[in-house]
Amino acid sequence: MPESRPVYLVDASVYIFRAWFSMPDQFADSAGRPTNAVYGFARFLCELLEQTRGTHIAVAFDESLTSSFRNEIYPAYKANREPAPEALRQQFAWCKDLARHAGLPVYADDRFEADDLIACLAGHCRTQQRTFCVVSGDKDLAQLIGERDSWWDFARRRRLDQAGVLAHFGVRPDQIADFLALTGDPVDNIPGVPGIGPKTAGALLAHFGTLDQLFERLDEIPFLKLRGARTLPAKLKAHEAEARLALRLTRLADDVEQLRDAPRIQRDGGNEDALDALLDGLGFGRPLRERLHRQRATASIPEA
Repeated sequence: MPESRPVYLVDASVYIFRAWFSMPDQFADSAGRPTNAVYGFARFLCELLEQTRGTHIAVAFDESLTSSFRNEIYPAYKANREPAPEALRQQFAWCKDLARHAGLPVYADDRFEADDLIACLAGHCRTQQRTFCVVSGDKDLAQLIGERDSWWDFARRRRLDQAGVLAHFGVRPDQIADFLALTGDPVDNIPGVPGIGPKTAGALLAHFGTLDQLFERLDEIPFLKLRGARTLPAKLKAHEAEARLALRLTRLADDVEQLRDAPRIQRDGGNEDALDALLDGLGFGRPLRERLHRQRATASIPEA
């Protein structure tokens, strides 16, 4: 029988960046290096584990801001982003160590983004007939959601199933990549088709289903009840190459080599000594330390 309890697939970078920008910068180790991002990330992990009591959780990290395969396809991909300062890069490393020592499977790759790693892990869950919950505020990851899965913006307490994704984003999960190819994604520096915003893109995909079908049936567009419908075919035709390129960027890769052979998704007891040594170096106090150890120690206890 399929396992009904979800596997939690965590997009770590979202919560590290959130902590970096929101936590006070007086958090520092004995050498004066900032620790605010790793402190906020540790609190997030504690809250997630305390709320879910999940035994199957994997955490994916980004290491490919400038070395992603998408940069090979489109050099301007994410070129609008400033390189992470060294203080934040150091905290990313600490966050990975903290998750590992706490017993969580950790994944990162220098050619594939966290989104792609999560897509691979989601595919593995499907082969095991397990539902999954993507923990992220990134709408790109909503494209993974199947009939029994969910997308959870943990910080905003927003958890969406398939119907929720359609209601919130205006398109089905399987249409998210096509939607972003039409509208563009300024966050990732992906240009869209000029003059096509979210409402128009949603209406076009509701009628045609996919980007491929849209370009095969451009002659139908003038008959749709859309503002500016008569001018849309020419706009789309003029920017077809850009839209198809954007689709290659917005689709998630799901065949990362390191995740082909039964990736680990189950928590274990971690490494108590290594976790203590890390927390000592970071200068974290007793309350957070006790929460982390409590969750590490209960990793093997079945979910209720």
